[in-house]
Amino acid sequence: MDLRRVLFAAAPPVAAAVIGGLGSREAPTTYARLDKPSWAPPAQAFGPAWSVLYATIGAAGWRMYPRVSRTTRLLHLAQLTANGAWPVVFFGVQDKRASLAVIATLDALVAAELWSLRRTDPESAAILVPYAAWIFFATALNAAVSDPGA
Repeated sequence: MDLRRVLFAAAPPVAAAVIGGLGSREAPTTYARLDKPSWAPPAQAFGPAWSVLYATIGAAGWRMYPRVSRTTRLLHLAQLTANGAWPVVFFGVQDKRASLAVIATLDALVAAELWSLRRTDPESAAILVPYAAWIFFATALNAAVSDPGA
């Protein structure tokens, strides 16, 4: 078994999940207090959704590792870095503008990764499409919420 491949598939999504989890310790309180649009999911939806998404990100990382360029692997790592940073900024720092900048960066990095994967590993790109859809939805939600206490 290729240890580098295992590490590439597992360590980055686990790190993003751990950092994001630590950064979102205040999420239940913060999310409950926000003025949300009618299409906002209930708080209970986020944990299961992210568990599935991180597993699919790991599966895509496993598939892509031996097939793609260094640039594509770096995009994968960069988007997971932004992924881990967003909850820290949104829930920890509670700065909506900064969190929008982080999530817009995440959107751009995931789009660039999908674009890069489209020819070299379209199966990995397909695995990441639900993740891309979720973060684009999260971007819209981030933009739509307001904090009445701020």
